Amino acid sequence: MSNKDKHTEKEEEKKQEELENQELQGAEEQQPEAETTEADKVQEMGEKLAELNDKYLRLYSEYENYRKRTNIEKADLLLNGSKEMMKAILPVIDDFERALAATQDEGVLLIYNKMMKILEQKGLKSMEVKGEKFDENLHEAITRIPAADEAQKGMVVDVVEKGYYLNDKVLRYAKVVVAF
Repeated sequence: MSNKDKHTEKEEEKKQEELENQELQGAEEQQPEAETTEADKVQEMGEKLAELNDKYLRLYSEYENYRKRTNIEKADLLLNGSKEMMKAILPVIDDFERALAATQDEGVLLIYNKMMKILEQKGLKSMEVKGEKFDENLHEAITRIPAADEAQKGMVVDVVEKGYYLNDKVLRYAKVVVAF
């Protein structure tokens, strides 16, 4: 073998080594990139999972609030659904009471008592306000009269029209005369 051939062979070996080194370096450089992209993918998936979990929790909370609110509204509707009917019956009750005050007819008293018992079962209750302190949340002052003594000041002296509760809510305010 000649020197020239040896020299060419050495050059080829060097080139081969350089190529191998370059391939190794390329493989080493590619591995961190592959690891980085896998780590990025894992992080990205974790972020998407957290975002979807947050959306799910918010939607679930909104649904629970909606369900509770509609249940409360349904219960309130059942309790107070007869409000308009009760308001329509109140003038009839007033007429019954006037009729009882004018006459002592046992038949009228019997009908009145039955009707009041049924209405009480449905949640209607009358206000007893005569002699109590005036409360603007329950009473409507029709007029004021001078008080006979200091103890009567601010008290309900007379009831012009009875007030009523329906399931512990004011259905009709009592119209009263107040001492001052």
